[in-house]
Amino acid sequence: MKRRDLLTLAAATALIPAMAIRLSGPAFALDVDVEAILHDPEDPTGGNPKGDVTIVAFTDYNCPFCKKSAPDLDRIVKDDGKTRLVYKDWPILTKASVYGARLALAANYQGAYQLVHRALMQIPGRQIPEDRMLQAVQASGVDMARLQADLQARATSIMGVLKRNLAEADALGLQGTPTYLIGPFRTSTLDYRGFVEALAEARRRQAAAK
Repeated sequence: MKRRDLLTLAAATALIPAMAIRLSGPAFALDVDVEAILHDPEDPTGGNPKGDVTIVAFTDYNCPFCKKSAPDLDRIVKDDGKTRLVYKDWPILTKASVYGARLALAANYQGAYQLVHRALMQIPGRQIPEDRMLQAVQASGVDMARLQADLQARATSIMGVLKRNLAEADALGLQGTPTYLIGPFRTSTLDYRGFVEALAEARRRQAAAK
């Protein structure tokens, strides 16, 4: 199915299935700006900023596979302690996905991206409407007055991030959410053990390349 550019706020009704890939590579094509993907200063980040392996997570708040993987991703980043995480909001599934992504990115200006991200990922099901997303964000404990102010004042910057994420996903040839770039690999829908193995293999490949 051809992806629709929801950054124009046109609704898409079909779910793009996650690719059943364990590990594949390379993560980056030769003509892709790797530095821009890994170090966009406006991308939310987590984990160890000096980590030896970076995970780049392309996700959508209406993607059930993203929601299934999210707790294990959080856990491995915390347990491993040497992994840097880059969040790429890639709202490709519904109009409400764009709304959720905007809320999360607005929260980043008060240092609360992860708080809002987790609140949105914890909403069960798919086709989550905007009002349900807003309720979850309000219940997360984020400063809503600040978030709403940043949502308006930073609207151009927030949409700029989403447009760059869309362009990067297109350049990488990504087909669905979630997609994780882990060191030199591209994969999706990993559980905790899968993340452990992927990080170990990424480190092994990086060590062998030195």
